[in-house]
Parts: sequence; structure tokens; C-alpha cells
Amino acid sequence: MAKEKGRKMIAQNKKARHDYLIIDTYEAGLVLTGTEVKSLRQGRASLVDGFVQMDGHEAWLYNVHVPEYTQGTWTNHSARRKRKLLLHREEIDKLESKSQETGHTIVPLALYFKDGRAKVEIALAKGKKEYDKRQTLREKQDRREAERVISAVRRKQRA
Repeated sequence: MAKEKGRKMIAQNKKARHDYLIIDTYEAGLVLTGTEVKSLRQGRASLVDGFVQMDGHEAWLYNVHVPEYTQGTWTNHSARRKRKLLLHREEIDKLESKSQETGHTIVPLALYFKDGRAKVEIALAKGKKEYDKRQTLREKQDRREAERVISAVRRKQRA
């Protein structure tokens, strides 16, 4: 069997980018059981309620929903079990110290396969206030509008 290459997206947490100000991102491996991997290969997962917590100098991923494998037997996994994250010691120490600060949290942004191995992109984030969310949305709309005007001007120049 040929080895997988590249990045295959399984799930994204788009709401996290809206609700949090992303400070720093990290790529972490996941400790999974066999049926979890099979379920992920079918492209089934949800990061909506997920979060990362540090426990005894280890990073754990909570509330990520990986549904049971349909053809699994009694060896099937629990859908919302906690999963260990594989990070370097320096990264764990840095995340642990930063997450202790007021208002900071660690959230999963994306779940994907990279060269055949399951990875999760986690982010050190700070919660946004309601007015920050509106400001971000306004900036995004202004940027889109400016791009539309620029592309319209370029189309007129070509014609």
C-alpha cells in the first residue's frame, strides 16, 4: 500500500476564530485507538465544544466528538473521551504557563491527517468581547468591499 502524502482535512472549528483572538498556534499529534482512526478516515468528527487542559505536565484534549465506528464491535471507543496530545516538553511548558494567565485558553482549530498521521492544530487564545467580534466583522467586510472595488477597476482597465 502506498504511503499517504499531504494534508487531508477532517474537521475545522471556524467558530473558535470568531470567538477568540488567536495568539499562537501549535501542531500536536493525537493518541488514538484503532476504531477512532477508522472513524476519522471516514471524515467524521466535531471540534465545536473542544478544549485543551494541562494535567500533570501533559496536554489533554476534551469534548472532541469522534463518533463510534459503524462496523466496530465491543472494542469501539467512547465518542467524547479525553485524548492525550503529543507535544514537545518546551511547548507544553509554554502553553501551561500562558494558559494560567487570566482570559487565556487553549482551543482546537483543526483536525487533519498529515502524511497518514492524525494531527490537531491547537491555539493559545484569548476570549473576545462582543464589541471585538463586531469590530472584526466590520474589518472583514471592509476588506471584501475594497477587494471588489480593486477587481472592478482592474476589469475596466483591461477592457
